[in-house]
Amino acid sequence: MKLIILTLAAWLVSVSQAQGTDYLNPHNTARALVGDVAMTWNTVVAAYAQTYANQRIGSCAGTPPSGSTDFGENIAYDVSNYFTAANAVARWVSQKTNYNPSTHTCNPGYTCENYKQVVWNNSIGLGCARVNCAGGSGTLVVCNYSPKGNIAGQVPYTYVAPPP
Repeated sequence: MKLIILTLAAWLVSVSQAQGTDYLNPHNTARALVGDVAMTWNTVVAAYAQTYANQRIGSCAGTPPSGSTDFGENIAYDVSNYFTAANAVARWVSQKTNYNPSTHTCNPGYTCENYKQVVWNNSIGLGCARVNCAGGSGTLVVCNYSPKGNIAGQVPYTYVAPPP
């Protein structure tokens, strides 16, 4: 019995890590463009994201932040049941056009907080979850980051352009 439980636990970790690459790859691609170190998959953070996503299955639209004080967070909802990890991260990274790197702020009238969390250089642990919402009403993707980013008075990254 103990062997079965250990085997199941190992399988769940390997499945979680395999699914993690769907989230890690687009995050790390965006981070590489600003000189950040790559993130790694964090199973504790992933479990937090999964628990929160599971709690929201019945009412995915308008999902509020989880209120975590420990982790940063990005949430994406789409009415499609085929909304993927790559779609969610691409949506967050698209906010880069709203970000002014010289002032480290969002352009007036625009949001870029999701993008800043993706590239926040101190956030090196990533955990995400994806759920199909009740009644086929869409898909919810939650990513949590450790340690959290978007800290007032701090900049998300310090990019130094390579020499010509």
